[in-house]
Amino acid sequence: MKRLKNKILSMEPDTASYSAMYEGSMYVEDPSHPTIDPYVDHCPIYYNENVGFEITVTHKLAQDKPTVVIGIPCTALGIAIPDSSTECAEADFCLRAFKKYIDELNDELYNRSRPDVENGKYYICTPGGEVIRRNSAYFAMRPQKDYTYGPGSTVYLLADGVARPPVMCLCIRIQVQLPKKKLRRALRMLCKDLPDAVDRFVSEFGGTETAAALAKKQAAIRAWLKNSDYCAFVANGSILPRAKGTDLPMPDAVPFRSAPDDEIEIFGVKGMGIKKGVTVITGGGYSGKSTLLDAISAGIYDHVTGDGRELCITDDSAVTISAEDGRSVKHVNISPFIKWLPGGDSRDFSTDHASGSTGISRREMRMISGSTSQAANIMEAVECDSKLLLIDEDRSATNFMIRDRMMKELIEKEPITPFTDRVNELYKAHGVSTILVIGGSGEYLSVADKVYMMEDYLIRDVTEKAKNICCPYNTNNVLPHPADWKQCRALYSDRFSSYPEGSGTERLEVSEMGSIIIGDENTDVRGLHDIVSPRQLDTLGFMLRYLEVTNADRRIDLDKKINEMYERIDDEGIDFLYSPFFTTCERFLDLPRKQELTALINRMRKINMVKSTP
Repeated sequence: MKRLKNKILSMEPDTASYSAMYEGSMYVEDPSHPTIDPYVDHCPIYYNENVGFEITVTHKLAQDKPTVVIGIPCTALGIAIPDSSTECAEADFCLRAFKKYIDELNDELYNRSRPDVENGKYYICTPGGEVIRRNSAYFAMRPQKDYTYGPGSTVYLLADGVARPPVMCLCIRIQVQLPKKKLRRALRMLCKDLPDAVDRFVSEFGGTETAAALAKKQAAIRAWLKNSDYCAFVANGSILPRAKGTDLPMPDAVPFRSAPDDEIEIFGVKGMGIKKGVTVITGGGYSGKSTLLDAISAGIYDHVTGDGRELCITDDSAVTISAEDGRSVKHVNISPFIKWLPGGDSRDFSTDHASGSTGISRREMRMISGSTSQAANIMEAVECDSKLLLIDEDRSATNFMIRDRMMKELIEKEPITPFTDRVNELYKAHGVSTILVIGGSGEYLSVADKVYMMEDYLIRDVTEKAKNICCPYNTNNVLPHPADWKQCRALYSDRFSSYPEGSGTERLEVSEMGSIIIGDENTDVRGLHDIVSPRQLDTLGFMLRYLEVTNADRRIDLDKKINEMYERIDDEGIDFLYSPFFTTCERFLDLPRKQELTALINRMRKINMVKSTP
């Protein structure tokens, strides 16, 4: 860290820019080629022995809050180069282990009578129970130190004939708030306290074998699910309820136990397998039925040991569906559920409810707040290849979910085809399963392949009893004709832009209130229930911006563009999406799924999405 210390000491005591530190200039001399004159190079990576600290500007308004990427050789940690099935989990494990040392540093700096900008502070990503690909912890090839120090900023290239190619490193990204007008403390934070904390982390590190073993088991169960008759698995002993106000397992909660007839064993793990098709989970109030659905939804992602849901594994294309008041809809075929609309075509349905468009009748505006929004959510989920829908009746539109036989007889002219009439067709024709939590209506008992009862957080199979109850009521149940589930629409590049109209400057903001603002768009994303971290929202904003600024086509092949972007993420990591130009966006990024990115684009109001021919 000698070079960094010289840079900091060369600055003015009241500096707020730290420009010399970011430039990382050094005079390079090559003893093996004495005829070559010394030259100036720029490298913002500073070394403490074999650990590199890359220091970069976070953004123009945070010159005193640099981003530091710590590159620790895997050999120093005793980590074998991770394979693709365990890489994310091992990096996640290391991040959580390193956080302890950052917390200790912050405890020493904390003074409640002064703000962080005066005390100084270290910032590190604090993950929940899920394991997600992040830019805050990952493995990458990093350069080795290949010089020794000379006077000032001079370095001498090593002339020992030893090759020093890049090595695989654990990279941990943090931010450091440097204390205002306290250059000596800033120097100590960066050049002593942080390197010492990294040294202690390395010397005390116990390995990633446990995290890797769990990741391999989770991957094996997921692979098994894809080729089986099941869409979800909940291991016996899982702790599903969460402690109040947290995402931590509830103390003294009743461990989950499979219904006996549905218990299966996958790679040595026993639990309940939920078969593909239509599954109903019912029970009285506070019985645990919604908690079970939440755990199934959480199973989209892997979880860490101790979360309680680490062996709750769900088809990773699953989408949580609800009614969504006021959302924008662009040229969606909702005709499987809405037969007709006043003055409109349900095969080509659009609305911009929140803008108060005068082309929408009051009847339609009432409908978009419930049934049509839920219909659009389902149709869009099917369009983006989801194979599992997760629905809780408490977050659904009643008139969309059910209409009993008496009301069907009484009301002959009804535009809504309830979900009960399509749920089996959805599976049989398109392989899309549904898991529903139902507590107030028996209409789904007759169409379910499986019915489970939750009582005091214990589950049992009541399918046979439910079918017997339904028998007297199963007469004259005429299903509608098979539906057309195709979506025929295209996105055009005009108005798909991060530049507000008439402006030469991009705009991207991610609001804590649940909206993403880009260009002229302000999109409400509170209806994306499968977002599990606020950092995924920042990433969604950057992903959308990337799609917009890299597009050169008038008619956009959105699936192709999204797939190409995810392929680049696989190759380069997630951080290439970040831009320091947008000062309100956070530096730590978590990767969302394609389903959430597509759902975000579907909710944009100003884009030019048009009806197209098949």
